[in-house]
Amino acid sequence: MYMKNPLARLIGQLATGCAVLLVGTATLQAATVESMRLWAAPDHARLVFDLTAAAEANVFSLENPSRLVIDLDESQLNTDVSTLPLDGSAIAEVRTGVRDGGGLRVVLELNRDIEPRHFTLPPNDQYGHRLVVDLEYPGESAVENPIDPIEAMIRDQEMLAQRSAQAQLSGVEADVSTPTPAQPPVEVQPAQPHPQRDIIIAVDAGHGGEDSGAIGPSGTREKDVVLDIARRLAAEVNRTQGFKAVLIRDGDYYLGLRQRTQLAREQKADFFVSVHADAFTSPRPQGSSVYALSQRGATSETAQWLADSENRSDLIGGVDGSLSLRDKDQVLRGVLLDLTMTATLNDSLSIGGQVLEQLGRVNRLHKSRVEQAGFMVLKSPDIPSLLIEVGFISNPDEERRLRDPVHQQGLATAIFSGLRDHFQRNPPPASLLAWQRDNQRSPTGNEYRIQSGDTLSAIAIRHGVPVSQLKQANDLNGDVIRVGQVLRIPSS
Repeated sequence: MYMKNPLARLIGQLATGCAVLLVGTATLQAATVESMRLWAAPDHARLVFDLTAAAEANVFSLENPSRLVIDLDESQLNTDVSTLPLDGSAIAEVRTGVRDGGGLRVVLELNRDIEPRHFTLPPNDQYGHRLVVDLEYPGESAVENPIDPIEAMIRDQEMLAQRSAQAQLSGVEADVSTPTPAQPPVEVQPAQPHPQRDIIIAVDAGHGGEDSGAIGPSGTREKDVVLDIARRLAAEVNRTQGFKAVLIRDGDYYLGLRQRTQLAREQKADFFVSVHADAFTSPRPQGSSVYALSQRGATSETAQWLADSENRSDLIGGVDGSLSLRDKDQVLRGVLLDLTMTATLNDSLSIGGQVLEQLGRVNRLHKSRVEQAGFMVLKSPDIPSLLIEVGFISNPDEERRLRDPVHQQGLATAIFSGLRDHFQRNPPPASLLAWQRDNQRSPTGNEYRIQSGDTLSAIAIRHGVPVSQLKQANDLNGDVIRVGQVLRIPSS
C-alpha cells in the first residue's frame, strides 16, 4: 500500500529495515555442525565440532549414569555421529537430539571419570569455526609407559646431591691430608651398588590429531610418517642396553608444544628429540635437517620461517597463552629460560652434529650444519633437545621415500646412532654406560658412594689404598669430591 505521508513512509521503511536486520542477524548466528572428530589419548580424549559459524556452548555433567551434555544454541546437526571412533576413549555412546527451546543437544555416555574442559576456536588456514571439548582423565599419564618411580627417585637424589656438592665445595668436599683429633669419627659405610640406570630418550612425533602438519603432493600427512619413524626410533633405543625410550605421542592425538616438553621433564628424560617432516612452497627442496634452539634469532631465513610454522601448531590445536595458567608471566619465564639454557644448548649442538653426520649416510642433507631457530618445543632449560626434519614431504620423490618402511628404519637407525655415540663418550652419572666405562678402567675392586662428611683421604685410609691410587682409578685431578658420587675402590 502506498503511503502519501512522508513521515509515515519513512517509519515504514525503518520498520522494514529493522526486520531485515533481525532476520540477517539470526541467520548469521545459526550454525550447522558439519562434522565431529574424536581422538583418544592415554590421558584424555578430544572431541571437535566443525561449525559453519560461531556458536555458544553450554557443557555440563550428569550422574547416574555418568554423562556429559553439550548444548549448542541456534545449531543443527548435519553429520552421522555413529561413525565416531569411540574405542579407547571415555565415551561409550553418543546421542543427539533437539534441545527444549531449540538448538542442538549432544549427550556423551561415559565409561570412566573425566574432568571436562571446552573452548571455541576461530577459523584458521586449516579449519573453520570449532568447538573443542577435552575429556581429561584424572591421575592418568599422557605417555603409555611412564618411567619407573624408583628410576625417577634416583634422578631426583642425584640432582639434590649435585646441588649439595656445589653448596659445600669449600666445606665437606675439601680434602685434608690427615684426619685431626677434633674431627668426629666417620662411620664406615659398606659400598653401595651403582644404580646403573638407563639413559632416557624422549621421542616426540610432531603434530597429531586435528593438526596433520604438512601434507605432501600425494596426500601423505606429516603426522602419520613421523609417528612411524618415532616408533621405529623408540624400538631402536629400547633394543640397546642402557637406554630407554619414552614416546611422547604414541597415537593419532594432539599434544600442545609446552605439554610435550613438560612430559619429557616428568619422565626424567636425558634427551628430547622431536621428529618432523619439512615442507616448502616449492617442490624442489629436499634432504634432512637438524635444529637446535636459538637464543638469539634463527641462523637462516628458512629456519625462522620453519620455526614460525611449527610454533603455529598450538593455534591449530587450540593451545595458546590465554588458555594456559602456566604462562601468566611470559616475560619472566622467557628471561629465566634464557639464563638457564646455555649448558643444555651446548649439549644440543654437540649431539646435533653427530646426528647430522649419521643422517648424511642414509639421506641427502638439506643443511650441512646444525641450524638454530626458536622452536617452542625445544625450550626446555634442563634437557638437551633437537628437532629433526627427516625430509621434505613437499618434494614428490622424498614424500614417496618417507612412506617407505625401509627408508623410515634407516632414518631411525641414523638418529639413534648419533645419540648413542654421544652418550657413550659422555655418559650421565649413575647410568649403566658410566658404570661400564668406569668398570673398564678398573675391572677389579669395589665401589663406594660418598656420604656427607667424607674426605678423600679418609676414604683411602678406610679401604687401605693410597690416595694417589684412588685418584688414578677415578680420574680425579684434585681433591674435590661430592656427596652421592660413586668411587671405584682399586684392589690393594
